[in-house]
Formats: sequence, C-alpha cells, structure tokens
Amino acid sequence: MYAIIRLGGKQYRVQESTTLLVDKQEGEAGDNLTVAEVLAIGGNDAPVFGTPILTSATVTASIVEQTKGPKINGLTYKAKKNQRHHYGHRQDLTRIKIGTISAG
Repeated sequence: MYAIIRLGGKQYRVQESTTLLVDKQEGEAGDNLTVAEVLAIGGNDAPVFGTPILTSATVTASIVEQTKGPKINGLTYKAKKNQRHHYGHRQDLTRIKIGTISAG
C-alpha cells in the first residue's frame, strides 16, 4: 500500500517503513508526526484520489533525526568595480520514517 502526501509544500510518494528527507518539521528525534494531507492512496486495488485531499486518511511517521543539507556557496560580483559578496546556506531538514498508512 502506498500514499501520496503533501508535507512542507512538496508531494511525496511513501510506503510503510520508508525513510525520507523532508523540510524541517517541529519535534525531536523519536517524536511521532501525523500527516493529514493525504492526496491519494493506492495499493492492491484501484487508487483512490482526493479532491484535493482525502479527509478520512492519515499517515503516521516518526522523526528519526533533525539534520542539515549540504552547504551551498554563492558569489555575486560586479566586474571592474571590486564589489564582491559571498554567501552560504544550509537547509534545515528532518529525516522521517513512515509508520502506518490508514485509509480511514
């Protein structure tokens, strides 16, 4: 059985016991997370799609760790003006493990 969920403005196709990296979610390692925005559920029989979400379906997950993404370095400059600006960014991420998918 699989589900398509919306989490942090992005859509993910998940199955039970799948581990994935998503944008930062509130909580610490070991906390449970319930995703109410389930867009579709499929599996053995025909898939069921929501309009836009399935109100009775939920996906539970547990937070494995809070981490950061890779460092992104940026540089802007203006030629012949000796004007340079360096910046860096690391995105805050959360690794979650999908527990159960309930169709309601």
